[in-house]
Amino acid sequence: MVQIVKTVRTILDTKGTNVWSVSPDISVFAALQVLAEKNIGAVVVLDDNELVGIMSERDYARKVALKGKTAATTLVSDIMTENVICVEPAQPIEECMALMVGKNIRHLPVLEDDHLVGIISIGDVVRAMISEQQTLIEQLESYIRGY
Repeated sequence: MVQIVKTVRTILDTKGTNVWSVSPDISVFAALQVLAEKNIGAVVVLDDNELVGIMSERDYARKVALKGKTAATTLVSDIMTENVICVEPAQPIEECMALMVGKNIRHLPVLEDDHLVGIISIGDVVRAMISEQQTLIEQLESYIRGY
């Protein structure tokens, strides 16, 4: 019986490597428009193609809406998370899940040789883990049946 360990690369091979980004000096409102148009929950913040942060719907809710600020006058740089936790393509998805749960985050940019090559969400990781478990179940059932 062969156990297949899924990695971040496995997820990116399935979902693709498109990454939507914004500049730190645009308004939160403009960034929210990107989130809505692309149907995503977070966007990476790039300055001269360098990853400087990540902004999520949660950042907006907690750092703008609940503080009585306006999205039109607040800059992304004012609310983005600056110390971004990233992963590499070869990392196992189980490590990503532990990291996301332990740090209470929902999105992980993927860096390879210091270059942004993708982003994964908690939903991506959960789907991959369910698929991995289903494969294991099928292998065990086949083993039990003797095929």
